[in-house]
Amino acid sequence: MAVTTLDAKTALIVIDLQHGIVALPLVHEPQPVIERCAALAEAFRAHDLPVVLVNVAGGAPGRNEQTPHSGELPADWATLVPAMTPQPNDLTITKKTWGAFHATALHDELQKRGITQVVICGIATSIGVESTARQAYELGYNVTLATDAMTDLNRDTHDNSVKLIFPRLGETGSCEDIKAQLKTRG
Repeated sequence: MAVTTLDAKTALIVIDLQHGIVALPLVHEPQPVIERCAALAEAFRAHDLPVVLVNVAGGAPGRNEQTPHSGELPADWATLVPAMTPQPNDLTITKKTWGAFHATALHDELQKRGITQVVICGIATSIGVESTARQAYELGYNVTLATDAMTDLNRDTHDNSVKLIFPRLGETGSCEDIKAQLKTRG
């Protein structure tokens, strides 16, 4: 589905553009993803719409078979990349699970601002982005996903999210599509 509209009260949520995540072996070069996310953030700020910068520090309790527990993470692992340096009106959210809503203040902060729609971008498509999109959908937000402003650790899981999951959660489109919708709002 194409991006048809943005609500008057829309927020941008940028997922996990931090040193430790962008250094992982990703299916797309991270720099263009970072640049597109930064361009969206600037466009939202220019329209006085909230920008939420999310990072992940740690992990949910419990064992799994794919996360090695090999000691301490590098000191800057959870630090946002320079292009995502928080601006004075940005919200910053640190999560410990895949989705940005669980056990964080994100939903409360968006509700205080009357937000009815979220645009989501970042890394990783099938993990943090998809989990946050699912949670936003379940909480009743209109969801839009900037599919050219995300990447994943695996091509198949990225494609599955973009082609099969995201169209069931909301609208998908490019950063340019979303910026064009911002311009039509005035």
